[in-house]
Amino acid sequence: MCGIIGYVGPRQSQDILLAGLSRLEYRGYDSAGIAVIDGDGGLGMRKRAGKLAVLRDDLASTPLADGTTGIGHTRWATHGGPTDANAHPHLADDDKLAVIHNGIIENFAELKSELVGEGVAFHSETDTEVAAAMIGREYVRTGDLVAAFRAVVSRLEGAYTLLAMHEDHPGLVVGARRNSPLVIGLGEGENFLGSDVAAFVEHTRKALAIGQDEIVAITPEGVEVTDFSGAPVEVEAFEVTWDASAAEKGGWSSFMAKEVSEEPEAVANTIRGRIHEGRVEIPELDGMDAFLADIDRILVIACGTAAYAGMVGKYALETWTRVPVDVELAHEFRYRDPVLSPRTLVVSISQSGETMDTLMAVKYARSRGAKTLSICNTQGATIPRESDAIVYTHAGPEVAVASTKAFVAQITAIYLLALHVGRVRGAVDPVVAVEAVTELEAVPGKIARVLETEQARIEQLAHWMADTRSVLFLGRNVGYPIALEGALKLKELAYIHAEGFAAGELKHGPIALIEPGQPVFVVVPSPRGSAEMHKKVVSNIEEIRARGARVIAIAEEGDAAVLPAADEVLRIPLAAPMFEPLLAVVPLHIFAMGLAEAKGLDVDQPRNLAKSVTVE
Repeated sequence: MCGIIGYVGPRQSQDILLAGLSRLEYRGYDSAGIAVIDGDGGLGMRKRAGKLAVLRDDLASTPLADGTTGIGHTRWATHGGPTDANAHPHLADDDKLAVIHNGIIENFAELKSELVGEGVAFHSETDTEVAAAMIGREYVRTGDLVAAFRAVVSRLEGAYTLLAMHEDHPGLVVGARRNSPLVIGLGEGENFLGSDVAAFVEHTRKALAIGQDEIVAITPEGVEVTDFSGAPVEVEAFEVTWDASAAEKGGWSSFMAKEVSEEPEAVANTIRGRIHEGRVEIPELDGMDAFLADIDRILVIACGTAAYAGMVGKYALETWTRVPVDVELAHEFRYRDPVLSPRTLVVSISQSGETMDTLMAVKYARSRGAKTLSICNTQGATIPRESDAIVYTHAGPEVAVASTKAFVAQITAIYLLALHVGRVRGAVDPVVAVEAVTELEAVPGKIARVLETEQARIEQLAHWMADTRSVLFLGRNVGYPIALEGALKLKELAYIHAEGFAAGELKHGPIALIEPGQPVFVVVPSPRGSAEMHKKVVSNIEEIRARGARVIAIAEEGDAAVLPAADEVLRIPLAAPMFEPLLAVVPLHIFAMGLAEAKGLDVDQPRNLAKSVTVE
């Protein structure tokens, strides 16, 4: 989860490192640090527990000496608490070598015992310091930083990206990756390394994606990539499709507020270029139609919010493709000996494309002969490169830890996939497909209407409920995953108890939670397209109201049946039932953000969480 950046070039590295870390802080904000090789060839380092602002203030009062080679790190703690000592970088070779790390080294205890036996003293509780000591030991033997990396990485087990520099070699930063992200930024007379392109997009949009088990050495003059055995490798180049301004707040109170406002654009951009004369054609899937026509099962794997997007997508996939669909949590999938075949399509969903649980599940699925397709928002990420096919969402950079615009973009991408596969298989009626495309193209404008007409009222409701200790969410059919998503957002941001339930399950146990004053959000299906379900959900509302609950209904415009039963009604525009989730989730995103703000909490960086979960 940690954010890392490396720089070599003509400019003073300290400002570049701090600016890059500010864009990477969503990956971890327990502590931060930088190391710089100054003009006299000395290595200086500063690291502090707390958010990046603590380090920035420290450096403002007592700057490091200027230098043009540097590495920086912002941490999400795994080994050892968030203290100054455990912050990165870690030093070795008499403080001449600096190392930063993202991931977990699973055999660190064994390696540490070996080093302690040799008399090495440790100053932190981290696994990273073990890697630093090992690289330092090898460097003393060889005098070659790349060779030292090559000797060490073969002994490390787990997931890691390592960056290092040595004061003997100004103008050189070396990195290695296994099961953890690393990308190269190509500049003019300067080069960059980063956890993702946000680290350097302010300076260059030309990037190279590092593959699994590869080592990279950057200098101002160029880049050299080899595998762990030392053989040169070809590196995939790509152009970043957004600029630095897209990752700035731009006057918004928070990144999350900005990203909620961008939900209409995220859907529109994901649709763009994939609908031609009323039918869905996904260019990225060229050449796969014969396989897609023959699949007998679809398995969706994801974690957290992405898994809820998959649950919504299951309804569309089964409806339009007539193929059975299962949705599984990625971290459970590969530990239960799942049944896969060459006719199984495994669809992974990950905003970052680096979610470790999902990545390992994708690798497992491929090893068992299944075809894999990635739905991802991040160029150059690992999961797309490990998959047989990619459908990118185009939500743009999402900085807030709680996912919002990426969620609606993921649902949109799954709907597009369902319509594409349904067309290839001849499973969806062309008239139905055209109607679905028309509905999908109208979604951005309808989300914009929700934001325009309901946001201020929802934020006021959230402020009135600032002292609430527990909130329940109910939904049925495609509304059930939206109830789960609403509960997750509230847990993530406001740190209160929240649970989502399938409305039909209410009488099978959860109704025992209802007591006078208990707030319950209910996602109400349309009475036009889902009349039977609408009646049942209204009955659910009556059941909980009879026990004193306070009901906030999310219902379509003109639905009068909910008015006598609900205490508050939040309106969404008319839409076909399959497309209501894309609208109904927006008030829940706004509410969770508003309640957290009313409690004075940081909605962009909630406690204990990071944006990209790169450890299992």
